[in-house]
Amino acid sequence: MFQKIKWCFFLIVLFNQNALAQLPDFTEMVKTNGIAVVNISTTQKAPPEAENAPEEPQLPEGMPPEMEEFFKRFLNEQGGGYVPRDTTSLGSGFVISPDGYVLTNSHVVKDADEIVVKLSDHRELLAKVIGTDARTDVALLKVDAKDLPAVTIGNPNKLQVGEWVLAIGSPFGFEQSVTAGIVSAKGRSLPGGNYVPFIQTDVAINPGNSGGPLFNMEGKVVGINSQIYSRTGGFMGLSFAIPMDVVMNVVDQIKATGKAAHGWLGVQIQDVTRELAESFGMKKPQGALVSKVLPDSPAEKAGLQIGDIITEFNGQQIETSGDLPPMVGITPINDKATLKIIRQGETKSLDFKVGLLPDEADKLAEAKVAPKLPHNRLGVNVIDLTDAQRETLQIAKNGVLVQDVAKGTAKDAGIQRGDVILRIQNNVVRDAADFEKIVTKLPAGKSVAILIQRQGSPVFLAIKVEK
Repeated sequence: MFQKIKWCFFLIVLFNQNALAQLPDFTEMVKTNGIAVVNISTTQKAPPEAENAPEEPQLPEGMPPEMEEFFKRFLNEQGGGYVPRDTTSLGSGFVISPDGYVLTNSHVVKDADEIVVKLSDHRELLAKVIGTDARTDVALLKVDAKDLPAVTIGNPNKLQVGEWVLAIGSPFGFEQSVTAGIVSAKGRSLPGGNYVPFIQTDVAINPGNSGGPLFNMEGKVVGINSQIYSRTGGFMGLSFAIPMDVVMNVVDQIKATGKAAHGWLGVQIQDVTRELAESFGMKKPQGALVSKVLPDSPAEKAGLQIGDIITEFNGQQIETSGDLPPMVGITPINDKATLKIIRQGETKSLDFKVGLLPDEADKLAEAKVAPKLPHNRLGVNVIDLTDAQRETLQIAKNGVLVQDVAKGTAKDAGIQRGDVILRIQNNVVRDAADFEKIVTKLPAGKSVAILIQRQGSPVFLAIKVEK
């Protein structure tokens, strides 16, 4: 019996040793690269009138941000009269060259009056902003120093999902904190980050980690830790990093011109759903569906049309709509590019010259709702647009205004009161009478694509016509 127990114990120990041997050892990587990671603190000066104003009340530590904001607003409304003092914030960064260039996030240094970079040897140096790019959330700083330890830049395109990665930063101000995990996904598109194909990881990232490096197992930086997805404000297993190929493209432009420029096609796009794929006669959902072509844009000059489905950009596959903006964005301005599209079931190629992304998108107002009209077979009431509504919505011609939607397939598909219907399948809807004619000829039992405009943004919806 004793002999059997001895052998079982030996096998357990051997199994544990083998399991541990398969886990990565990050110690040497941290020793080599941690010295190039910095802590960044910023100060935003208070206005002059704050000097003689009452001090801001001190709230209990550890209070959730939303509760803290509520109490501050409440006290101010009660006549507190305080004016915010100097505000400070913390973030992370890393040295990319021995002569003092430092990378971090744009949001870390936004509106800062003073930026202090604290090196791993505890020196604190004032930093100058060389340039920032809000679209990619990248900031390039410079400190007056020489012979600094610098990181090695890696290739994020070689990263594989499931690969180990490591982050070093200053979460909550705790400098040189190391966390590790794996790559969860690549090419993630996030709201407000259309020009960044984010690297998603499960590396623990918290406030203060922003701007810090993400290392691969070779000890090379493959991304800048930028965002987390959280319902609490803390880490919940979803972290996002900006790939270094995107970052270095921005860095090169900032060094050359002081700012970054992004390529522009000039379309609004959306994903192709299963229902939309069926309506367009596609075997599977893929590509970026064009819902709007902006006037005087490279897309318009190339002949791109509403309803076209972009499946390739310069030979690169477009699986979802989120794939296209980063590809266009990193393409040099005025370079020639080629799109492969599907138009009414046929595959075509279009060449265009990449334009410069404008600073701001047009903002369109909502249309006013007019009196009701009888329902048609889709259960949708539509009316003609007035001249005033067309001017407000910037719709020169065509289109009908949705006044009411009854329960049924149209409502289930997402058609709402106030939408403007522009097209049904490949048919342009010119007016309410035209709309009725088109609807009566729709094939029963099949999905059809309807292009609407809602609050200034066009979008395709798929509606299955009842038998």
